Amino acid sequence: MTVQSSSSIQQQVTRRVLSVPVQSALYVGLCSLTLWTIYFSTYPAIHDTTHTLRHHTLMVSCH
Repeated sequence: MTVQSSSSIQQQVTRRVLSVPVQSALYVGLCSLTLWTIYFSTYPAIHDTTHTLRHHTLMVSCH
């Protein structure tokens, strides 16, 4: 009985994780995290490269 219930739970979890809403949420979250990292990075190589873009697109001040 334990094997069937754990298999059933695993199938339910797999079905939910692979659903379109969950995948969409993960994609949006990953894109948001990437943009946040680029726009607000203090790492000199990224900061210098995106400096002008940052000020023109989001009006983000960095100084």
